[in-house]
Amino acid sequence: MILFFKLHIVKWGPLISVIIIGIIIGWVFKRFIHSLLITAAKKSKWEGDDIILKALEPQIIFWFFLASFSFSLKYFPVADPVGSYFSQILMILLILSVTHASSKLILGLFNLWSHKQNKGFPSTVMFTNIMTIAIYVTGVLIILDLLKISIAPMLTALGVGGLAVSLALKDTLSDIFAGLHILLSKKVQPGDFIHIDTGEMGYVTNISWRNTTVLERTNNIIHIPNTRLSSAIIKNYDSNDPSFSVKIPFGVAYSTDLDFAESIAMEVANNVHSKLEETNKDYQPSVRFKLFAESSINMMAYFRCNKYGDQHLIIHEFIKNLHVRFGEEKIEIPFPMRTVIQRDELIK
Repeated sequence: MILFFKLHIVKWGPLISVIIIGIIIGWVFKRFIHSLLITAAKKSKWEGDDIILKALEPQIIFWFFLASFSFSLKYFPVADPVGSYFSQILMILLILSVTHASSKLILGLFNLWSHKQNKGFPSTVMFTNIMTIAIYVTGVLIILDLLKISIAPMLTALGVGGLAVSLALKDTLSDIFAGLHILLSKKVQPGDFIHIDTGEMGYVTNISWRNTTVLERTNNIIHIPNTRLSSAIIKNYDSNDPSFSVKIPFGVAYSTDLDFAESIAMEVANNVHSKLEETNKDYQPSVRFKLFAESSINMMAYFRCNKYGDQHLIIHEFIKNLHVRFGEEKIEIPFPMRTVIQRDELIK
């Protein structure tokens, strides 16, 4: 028995020693050299190097393990068929590891690129899932080719099975393709504030396989099927130029000096425009007379805000300040009045 163990130690000892040394070298590389690279990457202006190093970090020790194992098999060969099995297993593990690292790397760089496109290309769960599946399928196909397994029968079986699945999941597939249509046509994108013809409105937070998630201003979440959103009439407040006009109606009495009322309203509008960051500084506010109403001459103040939601503070400040200034200048803001004559008074 002791002789048996001695023989195996002599046979496997060098191989195991090389593997252990490889693992230690990998740990040292990760602990010191990779850490230095991360520190240097943080000082770099390009964010991609951080993504690359982060994607490779979990695989460093494992790759050194595979390299040392492969090296030991080359210089301390193991008799077939065990040696061949070891070689194939190592290659499969390497392909799986590289596939996993490539997935993290490609998705990270894709998200970085898409965020810098200023909504030119959306980075969503749907796109990242599609890319992840494509990367892993590529890795599996490489492994099958390595094992000399023909994929033609598998593709035939998948084709027949896919037909059955497509019939069973017709609605789901419709949502998937509708989601792709929404993203590629840039009808809406994550971050947009939208108003749908059925009444829902809010910020698009994500477009997934089946649903588009919309966050209302009340912090409620709405999940809208992609097929419904694709066919809906949508007002997108953030498409192209997110700024839009803000109209604030008000009125003055018929006895008012209209030139004076206009000048006071413009003074208030200019003050609000200069004070609030929510107003678009490229557009000057204006005041216009609009209508001879029943009890007032109606006017309209026009502003331009930077994005949806900014209009609320503009309206708030303008009405508050205009009411104070009209009160100071004795400008009457009329309200509808109705004289009611009772039936008893008519008889008298």
